Amino acid sequence: MGSKKENYKEDLTNFLDHFLRTGNKDKITNFLVSNSNLPSPRGNLELASAFTETVETYSPRDFEKLWELCLELTEISADEAPTNNPKEFLTFCGTYAVGGIASVSPIFFEKGLALLRELADDTRWRIREAVAMGIQKLLTKQSQETLKTLENWITDNKWLAMRAVAAGIAEPPILKDSEIARRALELHKKIFARIRSGNERKSDAFKTMRKGLGYTLSVVVYAVPKEGFTLIQQLVGLQDADILWIIKQNLKKNRLTKNFPKNVSSINELLAQEK
Repeated sequence: MGSKKENYKEDLTNFLDHFLRTGNKDKITNFLVSNSNLPSPRGNLELASAFTETVETYSPRDFEKLWELCLELTEISADEAPTNNPKEFLTFCGTYAVGGIASVSPIFFEKGLALLRELADDTRWRIREAVAMGIQKLLTKQSQETLKTLENWITDNKWLAMRAVAAGIAEPPILKDSEIARRALELHKKIFARIRSGNERKSDAFKTMRKGLGYTLSVVVYAVPKEGFTLIQQLVGLQDADILWIIKQNLKKNRLTKNFPKNVSSINELLAQEK
């Protein structure tokens, strides 16, 4: 007997065959909704991953039709499918799969990233997570082009877009590539510069981004510790309340405290001196 994910893929393969033959997506959407695990704290990530990987595999057979399927799913709004509504899972899966299709299709690369940029501003936290997961798909297969585009998402007060960049790039398997890891640190550095110049820090969007940075920086610093701790030291010197909060949250993460205790201790001493 195969794993749950493999069983999902087998079912989804049959449903996608039916969809490509008939254009009827009901079997796919009904299957996704009925197995979404919503409402609950955790949606069915195994199923979402199975859907995205199956769509990726099938994309060369009919890129246009599968793109339109995912596009329709992403268009299910927060009004129609609010957070924890089972139909929200359709938007989640469509968003994730947009990254999957764009990662294997040059035709849809720019369209995919543009759509993910729009969805980064969605009011639903799950959809924003799906954007980060879609970015990770693209970074796995189209890293250089994706990194160039993500730089353009870092603009003044576009907090949710910047949150998507930080969450998308802070994925340990992707950061095993030393060049990507260095670029990830540079992207974080640019985000911190935007925080310094931003003037909308009381917004919910800013708070969401700040919370995300409360863990993403530690993931990147773990991948490039020398440059990472140098950046943290520089940031402490800015004496910016929001940036200091972000640093303190990251210094609590086990990946740093267990692997770089001396560095963490040194930064904590610096924080104490700066009070």
